[in-house]
Amino acid sequence: MIVIIDYGMGNLGTVIAKIKKIDPNVIVSSSVTDIEKAEKLVLPGVGSFKAAMDNLDARALIPALNRQVIKNKVPILGICLGMQLFSRRSEEGACSGLGWIDAETILFRFLETENQLRIPHMGWNTVHFKREIPLLKGIENDMRFYFTHSYHIRVQDIQDDCASTEYGYEFCSIINHQNITGVQFHPERSHKNGLALLSNFVRGE
Repeated sequence: MIVIIDYGMGNLGTVIAKIKKIDPNVIVSSSVTDIEKAEKLVLPGVGSFKAAMDNLDARALIPALNRQVIKNKVPILGICLGMQLFSRRSEEGACSGLGWIDAETILFRFLETENQLRIPHMGWNTVHFKREIPLLKGIENDMRFYFTHSYHIRVQDIQDDCASTEYGYEFCSIINHQNITGVQFHPERSHKNGLALLSNFVRGE
C-alpha cells in the first residue's frame, strides 16, 4: 500500500490522481496506523515550512514517520515543501525540520547587481541529473519540470545532491539518501516526465 500523507499542506487531489493512474492501491491518510502499514510513503506539500512541521506535530505523525523512514527504511518521496521538510532546519520561521538529510532550507537570494528574478520561482525549468538513481530511470537528462517555490535545499553531502536547476544560480532540485528521495518540482504537474518519475517511484524496488 502506498500512503500519501495528509497533514493539511498539500495539493493532494492532483498527486493522488496521478499516482492512481500507475497503481490504484494508494490512499490519502493522516492515520498513524496507515503510515505504519505503508510499503511506500509520499509527502507532498505547498506552503509554509513552520506550518507544515506544526501540522505534522499536531497530528502526532513525526514519531511514526521516523520509525518507518529511519528505522524500517520504507521508501519515501518528498514533493516540493515535502522535500524541504527532510532538511535539518529552514530559514522560514527559523524552524527545525525532520532532520533526515544533512541540509538546510534557504530563501532564494540574488545579487543586487544582477537582474532581479521573481520570487517565487514559478514555471517550467530544466533539471540536470548529476548521478543515476532509480527515480530517474528512462527519463532523459535536462528535461523540463514544473516548479513553484521561494525556498530551496542546500545539502552538506554532495552525494545527496542528485540533480540541479538554474534560477539565478544553481540549486539542488533532487535529493536522494538511501530510501529517502525528494524533488523540488511538482511531478504531478509535469506531464509525461513527471508521470514517468512517479511511476519509477511507485513501481521501483
